[in-house]
Amino acid sequence: MNGQTDQGVARTGARTDTDLPTVEGHPSLDPAETPAATETTGTTGTTAASSPSPRQSPQPSPHPRARPATDQPTARVPAQARPTERIPAAKDALGTAAGSNLTDRYVLRQRIGTDAAAGAEFWRAEDTVLRRPVGVTLLRRLPADDRSDDPEGTARAGEMIVRALRSGCFEHPGSARLLDVLAPGTHGLPADVLGASVAEWVPGRSLAETVAEGPVRAQRAAKAVEALASAATEAHQQGLVLGCDHPQRVRITPDGRAMLAFLLPRPSVSAADDVRGLGGLLYCLLTRRWPLSVADSARAGLVAADRTPAGRLRSPAQLRPGVPLELDTLCMGALGQAGDGLGRVHTAAAMHRMLTDVVAEDADQAFFPPVHDGAPADPDDVWQDSDRLPDTRNDPQRRRNLRIGLTVLAVGVLIVLGYLSVQVGALFGGSGAPPVVIPPAATAPAAPQGTAPQGAAPAAAVVPVGDVSVQVFDPTGDGDNAGTVDRVLDGDPATTWTTSRYFQPFPALKPGIGVMASFDAPQPVSRLTIDSASPGTVVEVRSAPSAEASLDETTPITTVTLRDGETVVPLDAARPTGHVLLWITTLSSGNQSAIGEIAFARAAG
Repeated sequence: MNGQTDQGVARTGARTDTDLPTVEGHPSLDPAETPAATETTGTTGTTAASSPSPRQSPQPSPHPRARPATDQPTARVPAQARPTERIPAAKDALGTAAGSNLTDRYVLRQRIGTDAAAGAEFWRAEDTVLRRPVGVTLLRRLPADDRSDDPEGTARAGEMIVRALRSGCFEHPGSARLLDVLAPGTHGLPADVLGASVAEWVPGRSLAETVAEGPVRAQRAAKAVEALASAATEAHQQGLVLGCDHPQRVRITPDGRAMLAFLLPRPSVSAADDVRGLGGLLYCLLTRRWPLSVADSARAGLVAADRTPAGRLRSPAQLRPGVPLELDTLCMGALGQAGDGLGRVHTAAAMHRMLTDVVAEDADQAFFPPVHDGAPADPDDVWQDSDRLPDTRNDPQRRRNLRIGLTVLAVGVLIVLGYLSVQVGALFGGSGAPPVVIPPAATAPAAPQGTAPQGAAPAAAVVPVGDVSVQVFDPTGDGDNAGTVDRVLDGDPATTWTTSRYFQPFPALKPGIGVMASFDAPQPVSRLTIDSASPGTVVEVRSAPSAEASLDETTPITTVTLRDGETVVPLDAARPTGHVLLWITTLSSGNQSAIGEIAFARAAG
């Protein structure tokens, strides 16, 4: 995670943890081993100067649950002076191989991945004091580059460490909790390591392991990313970032949640990068391809996403037919592939809200949601629910109760059938009473044929507008069922063009969808007839300068709510137009609408 850096901050420490031995808020440093330092506290931060000294074994607090008075880091650590030791040779790099011990406490067990842009390595390690697994992010010293302002990456590491400490109080179920920070110069770090963070270990699988056997079901993918999007939303509200735009920083928990496992993102990461990372994670779960850095995908064991010859990313629906339109649009919007206008997703909060709606809609559509998917339990299956019910199919008591229930049901059915037979017999058997005669209602005499009702104005004669062509108008997508839109002109209302079925109403993911009708020449259209079996659909009728015009370039004429069957829409024919847009802003029930036929007419003469 990352945050805003106060000027003049040179004091570092770790977030306190109730299970760790804590000495002035930093479990890795003992102030008794640090020479006295001079502190100056101001409104923008605290500065400290001290020199390193040999680090002793940490002393436990008098009470195992003791906590300091504040959760803010308070430990004093060595000042971040530019190191003067030589660049580590290859044999020095062996100091951080599997089995290496950092600060006499954290033993590296398995390297999970690397983030070259941040100069970081991700390790599964063991805390030998508390005997538990932890996730360690190591910051490597970069090869010397005299052309760089930061030849060995020491300034980079210092900034990442300080910002990590500022996020020490951040806790969320979608992110591993920061336990310890090893600042630059800490005794016990190998020469090629500039610092490290220690976080709770996230059990489960890596992203590559999760999609190794195939893409994840769309709803499970949405539910997985929802948890991480919630964490990103809360972090951004606190001025922090997660750095979840790297595939190896995220792991999938046994209950199917995506969780940030490795901290210390690169200094340049921003909230916008987090949004792209969330989109990339959803894209990868749906397609098994990583859409961001090609180098990162190779290191993570993932396939790089496919692109068109023009360099545009192929959408999940293009790679995997059946992906819901909402998730397809959300992926492309978060990845910045929806253009500069409508459809872009700019914040983690917006993405979290949309994912929550998709997950909730899926739950609502299940009339009898199953307790589980019926698959046999697998200890390594990250998608099995931990609260699934035990198998009771062979339970004798259950079978006995089932037989009793079926017997009671059969008796009830017989009683109902007997009652119905009596009622039917009485209905058709006759009662002997005289029939009830209802006199006909008085009706007004019909007007002679060919005469109009008194006071009614004669209807203006109209003629149909011919030579009409249509196309789907969808500025934020590829057009819903574009291959069947010609059905609205085939003269048969039974053949329809339908929109896609959406999980939520407009304008959650897109502002609308429409049909653009074009004439061979500008026409003074005076009437529009829409035949539809989707009552409640709201249509804006707009004139357009061309068939390729944007929505902003069209002019509203009127708005109508469709009835079941024909809806006649009178139009102002004062200005001839060559293109008319039927822009659907509200869908019918089920978040889907259909149009069977449209017809235009103009005044005769």
